[in-house]
Amino acid sequence: MKLNVKPELEKIEPLFGSSFTYRTYDKNHQNRKHTFWHYHPEIELVYVKNGSGKRQIGSHISYYSNGDLILIGSNLPHCGLTDGLTGNENETVIQIKPDFLGNQFFDIPEMKNIKALFERAAMGIVYNGISKNVIGEKMELLKDLPPLERLLGLLEILHLLEGSEEYSILNAQGFILETELQDNQRVNVIFNFVKEEFQRSITLEEVAKKVSMTVPAFCRYFKKITGKTFTRFVNEYRLVHAAKLLHEKQISITEICFESGFNNFSHFNKQFKKFTGKSPSVYRNELKIVLT
Repeated sequence: MKLNVKPELEKIEPLFGSSFTYRTYDKNHQNRKHTFWHYHPEIELVYVKNGSGKRQIGSHISYYSNGDLILIGSNLPHCGLTDGLTGNENETVIQIKPDFLGNQFFDIPEMKNIKALFERAAMGIVYNGISKNVIGEKMELLKDLPPLERLLGLLEILHLLEGSEEYSILNAQGFILETELQDNQRVNVIFNFVKEEFQRSITLEEVAKKVSMTVPAFCRYFKKITGKTFTRFVNEYRLVHAAKLLHEKQISITEICFESGFNNFSHFNKQFKKFTGKSPSVYRNELKIVLT
């Protein structure tokens, strides 16, 4: 895979007769195309029914199980939430431009809370509890509605999103495309490189060379852009991958340690507990209880 590529701008065109994009993918037709790092001016709402996977939104990395409902802000780079091992029943994606109903529509008093929701989405918002299921089901029901009813249904969904208290802010805005094009290219190279190579040791010299920087300059730059050190970012990526493996593969925790890019089992245990609040064995046992 080519790693030194420009950031991938996804061009989104709604179907004729619609002001926004609505797509569904079942378990036999996953959205494989967008597992890479990409962005678009449209705000994106994604509902994954059941299943598990990784979230990589901006500089945020986490793992989800039992489905996901996430709101991704305009021009907030992200990777696809599903892959071949996800095991989800289906995925529903809605993409809307911030001004899809006109430049002034969200300035009227009745829409001020939804406008504020769009602004919060710049950091990434993940919904849980009853809200995730109720809103997800309403998203699925839009599929067979005629255009006007689908639009009204979307407005209802936006109203439910802004009124819900069952959400977490991902604080993923560490990398938003308000920086120079050169910054976009550099971060893309770095993030895609980590995604492909996290299972082996990565030196600062190696990654700094990828973006034609000295090690000290790279370390300062990466911390400024993401709010994290490069070492922390890579370790978080590895730990999220380990959580995914604990959920999806019946292999030993030692194997998971090494398959996730750690070369010291004791260090892996310590880092996993610090990251999740639980040891890998406790984490796996609690997953089994939930599943049964």
